[in-house]
Amino acid sequence: MAQARYTLVVHILGEEPIVGDTDRLPQPQDNLVALHRPRRRDGRLISHLDPDVNLIYIPMTRITLIELLPSEEEEIIGFIREEE
Repeated sequence: MAQARYTLVVHILGEEPIVGDTDRLPQPQDNLVALHRPRRRDGRLISHLDPDVNLIYIPMTRITLIELLPSEEEEIIGFIREEE
């Protein structure tokens, strides 16, 4: 069974949000968040990182918000109101 991969949007104090993948969701006791394939929301490289960087660690003290994006495997079910 393949391990689940999550895509996160990490909002950092005073900086643009960073999108990245992680193998597990951050826990309350974590001091760092590890992100694989860090990039901007539009998919471009982050200017202050070397282009060859594949993994970064962000301290939780710098993070203001973490968003979990739905994966391609997840089926999003919405409510549809039918008009008569």
